[in-house]
Amino acid sequence: MKALNLSIVCFTTFFTSLFSTLAQADWQSVQQAVADSKTSLNLRYRFEWVDQDGRPEDALASTLRSRLSWKSGSANGFFVQWELDNVAELGDDKFNNTRNGRADYPVVADPKGTDLNQAYLGYKYGNWLMILGRQRINHNDERFVGGVGWRQNEQTFDGYRLQYEINQAVSLDYSYIYNVNRIFGPTGPTANLNGGLHLFNALLKLDKAHQFAFYGYDMDFDSAAALSNRTLGFSYDGTFDKVKLHTAYARQSDTGNNPDSYSADYWNLEIGTQLAAFNLGAGYEVLGSDNGKGFITPLATLHKFQGFVDQFLATPGTGIRDLYVKLGTKVGKMAWTAIWHDLSADTGGLDYGTELDLIAAYPLADQIGLMVKYAHYSSDSFATDTSKFWTMVTVSF
Repeated sequence: MKALNLSIVCFTTFFTSLFSTLAQADWQSVQQAVADSKTSLNLRYRFEWVDQDGRPEDALASTLRSRLSWKSGSANGFFVQWELDNVAELGDDKFNNTRNGRADYPVVADPKGTDLNQAYLGYKYGNWLMILGRQRINHNDERFVGGVGWRQNEQTFDGYRLQYEINQAVSLDYSYIYNVNRIFGPTGPTANLNGGLHLFNALLKLDKAHQFAFYGYDMDFDSAAALSNRTLGFSYDGTFDKVKLHTAYARQSDTGNNPDSYSADYWNLEIGTQLAAFNLGAGYEVLGSDNGKGFITPLATLHKFQGFVDQFLATPGTGIRDLYVKLGTKVGKMAWTAIWHDLSADTGGLDYGTELDLIAAYPLADQIGLMVKYAHYSSDSFATDTSKFWTMVTVSF
């Protein structure tokens, strides 16, 4: 409650100053802001095939996301941005898009529809930046807060965001979010998550090679009480000659009306280096468990973690231990990456399974990109054997 009252005072003070400045804006500066605006169009076509044990049919999803964006120039520090997305199904919907009821098919969470992806008013004054409205928020590596940009319908946030750059080394970022627009939208019972969410992130850059992030999240969901959590943590990213190091730790407990009582830890250690033409990496990530409840990250870009098959979008009650290795190289313009995951429970000793992920990316031309991905999850004691294949072409104007 104290945090909420402080937020109200901060935003009230800010808006008083903001509207006082807006009243002084002249029509000429508004016209110039419109003249300085930028419009862009992004088209992303994707074919996705899924073969999942236990489903009588294979999923075949052919979708096109069209994104039209417009951002104004600045008028006395004010600017506006909106972004309109349309996801269309090309051909038959031979997949479960989470809304069409096609349960015989595996899930491909790309429902069709038109959505206002972003729509906000921004104001920049000195080292302060304020954004009011529907917006994209990506914190750090998106392990806790992200836009789930892999899916055709991106996750965005309705609320208020205040950023302050103290100097080149220290920056602060606070958001109060009252609604999350999920990837399952734009309509339907799972399209939104309502509640009162406080998202805080601070960056400390010691120099170009070393950076700390400190974060605190208090998420109290109205429509999904089991996701309510309070999380405090930090991460460190450093470069030592050719060696890159990433480490992170967080502590999480229940909050709000969460029916579960628990306290669990998260930690991650990853090291990488370059050897001749190859990028090598290895890591170990743990989402702990307590009282039958696993450490959760409901606002994360989860496709980036625990394998591209997405078997672990919800943390099992016994937690997760993920030992992974990466190998990447580039042949001409073609970039190749392979990732191997060995997944097991944090408590109970179960071996969940293993997964192999392969990625190839190639720039066909300026503003045109091609990506091909394959992933196979082999189950030992969790979920079922699943294979996925994607071909994606992105064009930007």
